[in-house]
Amino acid sequence: MSGILRGRRRRVRPVGRPLAPLGPSSTRAPVERRGRLAAVAVVVGLLLGLLVGRLGQLQLLGSASVAQPAASNTRTVSLPAVRGRILDRHGIPLVDNASSVTVTMDRRVLVGDPARGEGSLTALARSLGEDPAAVIGRARLCGEQGAPPPPACWNGSPQVPIPVAPGVDPRRILSLVERPDLYPGLAVRADLARQFPRPDGVNAAHVLGYLGRVTAGELAADAALAPDDLVGRAGLEAGYDAVLRGRRGSQVVSVDPRGLVLGEVSRREPTPGADLVTSLDAGIQAAAERALADGIAGARARGEVADSGAVVVLDVRDGSVVAAASAPTYDPSVWTGGIGASTYAELTSDASGHPLLSRVDEVALAPASTIKALSVPAVVAAGDSLERTYPCPASYQIGNLAFHNYESSAHGDLTLADALRVSCDTIFYAAAHRSWQAQGGLGADSDAADPFIGIDRAFGLGERTGVDLPGEVAGRVPGRAAKRATWEASKEQLCARAVNGYPEVAATDPQRAAYLTQVAAENCQSGYQYRAGDAANLAIGQGELAVTPLQMAVAYAALANGGTLHTPRVGLATVDPVTGTRTALPTAPGRASGVDPVVASYVAQGLRSVVTAGTAAGAFAGMPADWPVAGKTGTAEVLGRGDTSWFVSWAPSDGPRYAVAVVVAQGGTGAETAAPVARVVHEALRATGL
Repeated sequence: MSGILRGRRRRVRPVGRPLAPLGPSSTRAPVERRGRLAAVAVVVGLLLGLLVGRLGQLQLLGSASVAQPAASNTRTVSLPAVRGRILDRHGIPLVDNASSVTVTMDRRVLVGDPARGEGSLTALARSLGEDPAAVIGRARLCGEQGAPPPPACWNGSPQVPIPVAPGVDPRRILSLVERPDLYPGLAVRADLARQFPRPDGVNAAHVLGYLGRVTAGELAADAALAPDDLVGRAGLEAGYDAVLRGRRGSQVVSVDPRGLVLGEVSRREPTPGADLVTSLDAGIQAAAERALADGIAGARARGEVADSGAVVVLDVRDGSVVAAASAPTYDPSVWTGGIGASTYAELTSDASGHPLLSRVDEVALAPASTIKALSVPAVVAAGDSLERTYPCPASYQIGNLAFHNYESSAHGDLTLADALRVSCDTIFYAAAHRSWQAQGGLGADSDAADPFIGIDRAFGLGERTGVDLPGEVAGRVPGRAAKRATWEASKEQLCARAVNGYPEVAATDPQRAAYLTQVAAENCQSGYQYRAGDAANLAIGQGELAVTPLQMAVAYAALANGGTLHTPRVGLATVDPVTGTRTALPTAPGRASGVDPVVASYVAQGLRSVVTAGTAAGAFAGMPADWPVAGKTGTAEVLGRGDTSWFVSWAPSDGPRYAVAVVVAQGGTGAETAAPVARVVHEALRATGL
């Protein structure tokens, strides 16, 4: 940011003070319109001070650089817009603005006299206590010789001063301001930087996202962007970038032959970006994050790996996202002013667990027994009755393979509701096998008549939910066409493995290597076939079925609300920072899942029994009676890894309002890890009275 700024006078709201609630049913006052530009006052003062000091230096020192005749008697200065804040549903800021001091390098000096430019950057680095190589690297254009890899290099326009030291304490750069002759090519400017107030300790890094400098390609594609703009790179910052960014202004000033500003010729004020009101509740978000962290820590204390996890809370009435926690996470402020190479390497490393990935919607896992809530409607659609009982033996035989219950337990004859309560697998194996045979077995060439595949897809599995966050994955619902496409893409590799085996695995685990080689040989020849075992695994959430926690929350919310799938949304409305006008963001219409209301009600009763007398009873013992929970545990077995722990639920069971999905990868059983996490979240929901 450079030039002379003249902002409109605004009342200033103390940092961290909650705004009045913005929810449509709230009775609090409208959002206060006093805090949006508080940081601008600081920036303007700093800029004016720097400008006055710089003008004095230029006049007194009479440096050779300003003795050159000016190319024109006017200059146009770009005036950046203040970026909109991101607020929770009550108006509490989750992302705000603050002033920041940045040191920049004029690339012409670095190119024209590399030794002089690098010497200047080295002197700056030493004065700031930084590594000179890192500071010099920030001034290098990405891709040029000697430049470090992104994002440690400069990926923006080479025509603008390059920020080499963002977020500097103003007191540490007094020598640079006072003696610019000792630091050729360097200048000081005041910027607005993103600030994360962290109400109640909220992190929400994966939902909020971060900013990055605009690239040359983005500049060419969008005329509204300027070379030193910041744009959203993830989360809401990216999804609502155009709304939050606002519109730049401009100032034309007259200058004398030395380039000194004489006065203002014209000015177009910048238009500040709109505030984004989200559906997130800061208190519930904080509770979800703490519960997930505690659940992972507890699982590790029991000897589980528990390397990642997620919690999603949806309003079943409209699909709005009340909370979305992902672990591992990171501090979103590391992106403010530009991220260092070592920090970026850590965030993208295997050792750190790739914390930039959102486990809410960017990673798909086998859902295990949580899928049985959808398999019950599939069993009915296949022609079986809700009124009868079914045998639940310890195992079910398909060909020469025995498919076992978890821990190989037998439970006698059970209703389908009882099968949910005790999480019987063999009832669903048998039902899926009968359905597969009725469709023609290996001879069937279409999924159209498959009730298990059809129900899963009707509830949104295998496709993106459409949430207003970038990066969502679709997951996978296996079927005949999908299996053939996968086989054709991987046949060559499978056949090579059938011959050569897995020597890298055999070095440490010969038994597993032999098993993998056998599987590769079978799939080389007939991997395109949708077998009876594929159908059986699908019915209990194993095999190739892969879903995100967000997808499961959407599916359970639909079961809870009578069958309507809502597109999950985080953005609720925008608020004009000048007028205070609130504008609701458009939402996609819900769509019917097609589930029979009678069957949905039956499933709800079965899921309630899971919590009162089934696999989740221990986790919810003593839960207040005024917040009855219905849900399903799941324990997904993963070859070569620990079990994935699941619990998906809603409450109150008799008047559903919120769906809660919890997953912990390599976290053990669903009852041990995920269900207790969900209980803490439900208790927080009950306490807030949302």
